[in-house]
Amino acid sequence: MEYHDKEYCLEVWGELACFTRPEFKVERVSYDVITPSAARAIFEAIFWKPAIRWEVTRIEVLAPIRTASIRRNEVGATASTRKRQIYIEDNRQQKSAIMLRDVRYRIYARQVFLPAGKRKTNDRPDSRDENPGKYNAMFERRARNGQCFNQPYLGTRECSASFRFVGDEEDKVLQPIPESRDLGIMLYDMDFTDPRNIKPMYYHPVMVDGTIEVPSPSSDKLMR
Repeated sequence: MEYHDKEYCLEVWGELACFTRPEFKVERVSYDVITPSAARAIFEAIFWKPAIRWEVTRIEVLAPIRTASIRRNEVGATASTRKRQIYIEDNRQQKSAIMLRDVRYRIYARQVFLPAGKRKTNDRPDSRDENPGKYNAMFERRARNGQCFNQPYLGTRECSASFRFVGDEEDKVLQPIPESRDLGIMLYDMDFTDPRNIKPMYYHPVMVDGTIEVPSPSSDKLMR
């Protein structure tokens, strides 16, 4: 059977966002715009199954890029089997973060259906005859009704995201910002091809009139 992956669109927004740049070890500094991995996570928060994979194709920036410097209290220790209790007052660390404020994006992503032989998890015997159309319908219903498995967030979990389903051109009330910018080298996603050796992937996005075209995971434009 021939499958046709369907593309969907979500509009997401929030008061704060932080898409952390990995080159800053201690202090959190955000990229200028949302990363493809963070965008993918929003779609997965609404709907995900072992039979599908989300691939982000385009990002439209709908609000001006603004930053805010914030000081936050963090805990400088982690719990373990030896140390199950952590006294916050003894491990409190105050760190600064440069975050984005009042963000709004329109994100496009394909719902890629994976035949039974290409899935990473074991399937039920009756799952080989699944129709990708049912997964399309399930996502559309959940996205239109504002349902999600867990609260979507913008980079870090304290930056919760609101979302709405964009069904057609009439739903696109806002236009991308009239700005073009070279965004430099940015984290694309993690490469889970080898579970024993998970590696980051990077790409070089360029925003043209508020729009960023995102390459596919198999593109030669990715730096692995």
